[in-house]
Amino acid sequence: MFGWRGKILRVNLTKRTLLVEDLDPKVAKDYIGGRGLGAWFLNRELDPKCDPLSPENLLVMATGPLTGTGTPTGARYMVMTKSPLTGGITCSNSGGRFPTELKRSGFDAVVIEGCAKTPLYLWVNQGTAELRSASHLWGMTTHETTDCLLVETDEKAKVACIGPAGEKKVLFASIMNDKDRAAGRSGVGAVMGSKNLKAVVVRGEGKIPIADEERFKVFNRQILGQFNEEAKKTPVGLRINGTAGVVMATQNLGVLPTKNWQQGMFDGWESIDGRELTKKYLVTNSACFSCPIGCGRKTKLEGPKYTGEGEGPEYETIYAMGSSCMIDNLAAVVKANYLCNELGMDTITMGATVACAMELVERGYLSEEKVGRSLQWGDADALVELTRLTGYREGFGDILAEGSYRLAKSCGHPELSMVAKKQEFPGYEPRGAQAMGLAYATSPIGGSHMRGDPAYFELFGIPKPLDPLEWKGKARPTQAFQDHSAIIDSAGLCIFFTVRNLVEKDLDIAPTGILEYLNAVTGADYTLKELSEAGQRIINAERMYLVKAGFSRKDDSLPKRLTEEPLPDGPAEGHVCHLEEMLDEYYQVREWTPDGIPTTEKLASLGLIEETGRILVNVKLYGDLTSYSLEDGNVFNLELSQGATAADLLAALSIPDEVQRFTLINGRRCEEISLLRDGDTVTLLTPVSGG
Repeated sequence: MFGWRGKILRVNLTKRTLLVEDLDPKVAKDYIGGRGLGAWFLNRELDPKCDPLSPENLLVMATGPLTGTGTPTGARYMVMTKSPLTGGITCSNSGGRFPTELKRSGFDAVVIEGCAKTPLYLWVNQGTAELRSASHLWGMTTHETTDCLLVETDEKAKVACIGPAGEKKVLFASIMNDKDRAAGRSGVGAVMGSKNLKAVVVRGEGKIPIADEERFKVFNRQILGQFNEEAKKTPVGLRINGTAGVVMATQNLGVLPTKNWQQGMFDGWESIDGRELTKKYLVTNSACFSCPIGCGRKTKLEGPKYTGEGEGPEYETIYAMGSSCMIDNLAAVVKANYLCNELGMDTITMGATVACAMELVERGYLSEEKVGRSLQWGDADALVELTRLTGYREGFGDILAEGSYRLAKSCGHPELSMVAKKQEFPGYEPRGAQAMGLAYATSPIGGSHMRGDPAYFELFGIPKPLDPLEWKGKARPTQAFQDHSAIIDSAGLCIFFTVRNLVEKDLDIAPTGILEYLNAVTGADYTLKELSEAGQRIINAERMYLVKAGFSRKDDSLPKRLTEEPLPDGPAEGHVCHLEEMLDEYYQVREWTPDGIPTTEKLASLGLIEETGRILVNVKLYGDLTSYSLEDGNVFNLELSQGATAADLLAALSIPDEVQRFTLINGRRCEEISLLRDGDTVTLLTPVSGG
């Protein structure tokens, strides 16, 4: 194979076994790689109802076919698993140098299952792999772990590891690679910690085989030439101030979330802006493998109060730990960011959870006695202290380690948690950017801008401007951005370069540049239609997993603060997010039911089920429900169409809606939207009177 390495490394930590499998070429083309490949594995092998922190959960680390090839920003990999934060599927993305080294080591993906009895790390060296003891590393920070493992293995190796937060199963623990690059969201580090896996260390050599070297070189020169010419005319903002430069833009547009999303503008924004970061703390830029932008910030704090060095913070960190907490002390934000990187935590959820706690204290729902210290808006020292406590699950940090939703719910006010599917939002206020609200609500992983980011349209006019305050007509461009984000994630690319240089400059953002790179590298001869359908296939595969896990329209939601309380300030003053209206159109565009379930016809068109396929389920009826049996006795088999739900089974049995019952699939209580699989056992029970 070209582009793809054609090999999957299987790791069973319980049995301490390693197995190499071939990658099916059809699966590779249909799902591209990276995120798509992870979705394929999870749908095929993982029970959607499993406990995310149990040995049963899978952890998939997957590169894309363009990772490590020299394609601009082709340096990404995805971590796929069931999230302990949301309870649904998740995909967490990271760049740096580790993904390229993983690809060069000979594997497209590493699929990890089970749980080791004692801490281990995985050492992959040029196509061979072994599990080694990590007991001596347990308790170390990510930086300490990386340094030790480079001495133990190979100084040219690359390391992805967890810190104390992952070991202690903080629900938003991250997996850190190259010390400061994060697969940050949804608690992928907690899953790794639950498996007693401290690190994955990789060493490879040589180049990734490319199908048509000349075609690749010609197109690469063309794309980079255009990029460099544009950069001469207009300096690349991400190169100058990194993503931290976005602070000024969101402030000016009135969409900088402030005071736990009570406001859209922050009076202290200039103190935490990217220009201030560059002036005070920047040491040098940094770039991922084959990246012409170099948006990374190597920074250093030299006191008097806070010291340290590392990378960042990014814009999302600055919003979550800065404006959302009303903190205008940039040094404190930088320090808390360093702590998150070293302890291994998602900076967005960390900052947003502190902001939620601040509001709970202000409103009298949470006592400072329980917090263990004063906690007021703008308290920079509290941010730094609580970040450290959370990483070690000490004191009040043990409660913060559960994320803002569980914190707010424990105080009786879950509405003060700014989340979708229990995951905290990135820093774009949807009352002033309507499509962002739709994207947050329908994101497969919960609150996220990286699984589809229409802020590019609405706020930055890239690749084409769209009125941010208009909610009508936002479904199709949101769907297009989500589909093509799935392609970007699966190919192993970075959205920063891709959305500006490798898609058509219209609302459909056709991925023509990605298509050319993929065909030159893999020789797979994708058509534009096939590539676009691959994006849809990945989105629908993820949605199928969510449906099986019990998610539906009720979970495609936003806090009432955003949908009912008008924004009080800025250019979007007086606006709310019109989510419900947009959802109706979105489901129609997606060809999903009004409850957000992919139709059988849609799934069949993408090859996710066979159009004429059938499944056989075992039905068990008890109590008054035995009268609806289709055969003699209460136990029988029933054939249904693939894609059938529990509701379809009830309809086949002619059980009226008003008849009370409990429905169990394979012994677990389920909702009627739950998809059925071949061989499932469906048990229908009559509730016991009075109990």
